[in-house]
Amino acid sequence: MILLLKVVLGLMTSFFGVFYLNDIFANLKTFSGKKYPGLLGIGLFTNFLDTLGIGSFAQQTALFKFFKLVDDRIIPGTMNVGNTIPTVTQAFIFMTVVDIDPLTMFSVAAAASVGAITGAGVVARMERRKIQLGMGFGLLLVGLVILFGLLEILPIGGESIGLSGWKLMLIVVVSFIFGALQTIGIGFYAPCMAMVYALGMNPLTAFPLMMTSTALLMLSGSSRFIKENAYDRKTAVALTIAGTAGVFLAAFIIKSLPLVVLKGIVCFVVFYTSFLMFKSAKNNK
Repeated sequence: MILLLKVVLGLMTSFFGVFYLNDIFANLKTFSGKKYPGLLGIGLFTNFLDTLGIGSFAQQTALFKFFKLVDDRIIPGTMNVGNTIPTVTQAFIFMTVVDIDPLTMFSVAAAASVGAITGAGVVARMERRKIQLGMGFGLLLVGLVILFGLLEILPIGGESIGLSGWKLMLIVVVSFIFGALQTIGIGFYAPCMAMVYALGMNPLTAFPLMMTSTALLMLSGSSRFIKENAYDRKTAVALTIAGTAGVFLAAFIIKSLPLVVLKGIVCFVVFYTSFLMFKSAKNNK
């Protein structure tokens, strides 16, 4: 079943890549004057952290807002489209190196993908203030998850590589919900880690689960953002190119890097960005 999942992921990526490239080349004249070095740097750094399991959406949102690189309304679409290929790369790497129950993997990935399809069509048409509020609440929740993990309040997980019965049903339902929330800029990684720990799975299984699920849901949802013209093309291209390089850098060179300090920094960024989103929504900017 894992092989089948890889084949499906490969085919979906091929179709997405063609659709993505056609849209880019058809709209080259609409590219903004933003400088590539800064955009590439953001893609490399954030996807490096993403591969380590820290996530990338919170950091990218903070950097886009701080440097005023992307309009708030299209931040979700830009991140989903631009990070799709790097996330697919992560999925293939971790599906290969980590043992996990095929049924659990397939069920979670499918549920998250359906959630993304459902959510993307709604979010792409939402007004700016609603997106800001959605991202604000979502980032606040993710920040609390990270903080509880740092304080060792969350369960530490178990040794199981799969789930069955009510636990499998629960993780499928929750994955569907977070798949939809992914389309408003709320990363799937931290919630997925929390689910894995709470349900007694080996913490290492969170990596193929969250990365494969996110890859499939982004492939499903990102096409909708492209169709709705709800993303910044130049920024997305930079995230795709440099982000893929960041994935390989983290996966094959620095996989043993201690994460406590990095997670602490990200925790601060998440809370700060959540505050900025609430502030922007209040001021209607």
